[in-house]
Amino acid sequence: MGLYCKAQQVIPLYPDKIPNSRSVTNEELRTANGDVDSLTSNVSIPTLSVFLPPKGLANGTAVIICPGGGYHVLLTKREGSDAARAFAKMGVTAFVLKYRLPNDKTMLDKSIGPLQDAQQAIKIVRQNAKEWNVDPNKIGILGFSAGGHLAATAGTHFKNPVVENEKGTSLRPDFMLLINPVISFTNKIGHIGSRDNLLGPSPTEEKIKLYSNELQVTAETPPSILIHSDADQVVPVANSMEFYRGLKENKVSGELHIYAKGEHGFLTAPSFDEWFGRCIFWMKSMSLI
Repeated sequence: MGLYCKAQQVIPLYPDKIPNSRSVTNEELRTANGDVDSLTSNVSIPTLSVFLPPKGLANGTAVIICPGGGYHVLLTKREGSDAARAFAKMGVTAFVLKYRLPNDKTMLDKSIGPLQDAQQAIKIVRQNAKEWNVDPNKIGILGFSAGGHLAATAGTHFKNPVVENEKGTSLRPDFMLLINPVISFTNKIGHIGSRDNLLGPSPTEEKIKLYSNELQVTAETPPSILIHSDADQVVPVANSMEFYRGLKENKVSGELHIYAKGEHGFLTAPSFDEWFGRCIFWMKSMSLI
């Protein structure tokens, strides 16, 4: 696979047939949105967009970015390319994952579709690390909102591959950055909209537990930073708090920042530079930058 790329090259996530997919017409749509710039919907063909650091600046660290959108749409600019460019300026090779949105029309099993794409993205970056000047032991994943749920799922379900992995490449992210993440699917603190979109309106208790990632943390879960707002009216701050609690119970390195003010998605507060700065500080403290 010739994957040498210039900034913003877009590569298909699967070289051949997309697994777990039905043969349907591609109905992907990108629409303007006054609050978040643009929204991408009906994603059935996943891709990875590559953002390389300026020449000579790459430090070997890579981040795969999972935009949010409730497993219904993707905020591919505000929670995708904007963050990727900021990482590239810091010497971090960034990849924006346009993952498939769960849909019975396009997938055989919609509950594993997004996770397949996240695992495939980790596998691609790790297997081609040399071509991108990436250290295969410094490949992290960042997720916003429902993308945070996907990132946290990748970080807690890596021992159960849902993609072909003939070479036995590690599917474990080396670190996680979770920004106002959906973590839980429980009735008490979970984001039910994301749950319904991924698992359907009547999931079993077993499925709810499996995808409530605060219950899936182990000693092997990657080091993580979680950033949330106490004023979040969409995804309760308890999602981040419970995941952090799981990290501490399992003696996994973690960092948690809770802002007093700021709506879900940080549309007005905190500013991008504020919360992104926390991520950079943490990455420096972890010797990733």
